[in-house]
Amino acid sequence: MIQAAILGFGVVGSGVLEIIKEHADHFSGKAGGVLNVKYILDIRDFSAHPMAELFTNDFETILNDPEVSVIAEVIGGVEPAYTYTKKALLAGKNVVTSNKELVAKKGTELLKIAKENGVSYMFEASVGGGIPIIRPLNQCLAANTINEVMGILNGTTNYILTSMFKKGKSFETALKTAQELGYAERNPEADVEGIDACRKVAILASLITGKEVNPEKIYTEGITKITLEDIKAAEKMGYVIKLIGYIQMCQNRLFARVSPVLVPNNNPLAVVEDVFNGILVVGDSTGEVMFYGKGAGKRPTASAVVADMIDIAQNRPKGKFMWTENDDKDFMMDISESSSQFFVRVKDVSEEAAEKIFGKIIVSKSDEFEMAFITSEMNEKEFEDKKKLLGYGNILSCIRVHR
Repeated sequence: MIQAAILGFGVVGSGVLEIIKEHADHFSGKAGGVLNVKYILDIRDFSAHPMAELFTNDFETILNDPEVSVIAEVIGGVEPAYTYTKKALLAGKNVVTSNKELVAKKGTELLKIAKENGVSYMFEASVGGGIPIIRPLNQCLAANTINEVMGILNGTTNYILTSMFKKGKSFETALKTAQELGYAERNPEADVEGIDACRKVAILASLITGKEVNPEKIYTEGITKITLEDIKAAEKMGYVIKLIGYIQMCQNRLFARVSPVLVPNNNPLAVVEDVFNGILVVGDSTGEVMFYGKGAGKRPTASAVVADMIDIAQNRPKGKFMWTENDDKDFMMDISESSSQFFVRVKDVSEEAAEKIFGKIIVSKSDEFEMAFITSEMNEKEFEDKKKLLGYGNILSCIRVHR
């Protein structure tokens, strides 16, 4: 029997317990023995819970129990998750997690500790929720050099943008509905400002390159400035607006960005709607491979956590997910070095005036949004210079366009 502990009994933690209990017989064959939850750590009072005997508020009880070999950390945030995880790995216990913030900020150190102590630190649920992406990158696509990753990595923002596109809701109204449905937190900053997606991009980029990628060095822009007028103008031009996490290798240098992007209707990511996520991976041998599914939620995320627990119970090779510290200051490209096409929505600007500054443009006009246009490809610095010539007071929106 494989004895396990769950740290945190919120949405994901309760889902982990449910799945293990519901599928105990099914897992016994896969895991080479019964996967049993011996402890649940939570500071709240669960004395009325049907399984009240499992709960403890003392982490040391779990740490000092030699029977516990695998711990599911689903607390979230950096502390106390970091302290608990580090202690568990040093004590020779395997740890799985859905905690994207912790993996993005402390993954290098925790992976190193796990390797040194002959145990595993696994985090499939930290990026795609229920979508398998980390294992495929390390196993199924291992024969490929990954050149590019482009993905919708946050279900909350995708739901909001879909509501704006499909139902004509304003950002504020769509966000309120998302909160009422439990898709968005009361404080939605991590989602709507792109922070959540940025952490996931940092994890994926670290795995792809084998080098630590600091999320603080990734250009990150959220969706709070997207308006219905932007949505309508993009639609008329054959695009939808999505919050996209983007990774590209450029001659041994990494470019990573999170921002709203106009995605053409013929791109597979254009039809990923509501709380669903989609991730396009481009390998040098396979070409485009797409991963699609619910990127968040109780059961999808919990299923990925439990899958890691089963992987550990099957005694798979330790330390297979790994990246190293990175002190190369030139490894990551700055946003100013990148190029893109740009969607620009303006007021009081003629088509002729815009063409004089930007050259050849694709123009769309309507009573709903006055005028919008898409530029040819140019680097970020050149675009900023041209914006000055156009006049900042005349510019209502600027959004990058997927080429």
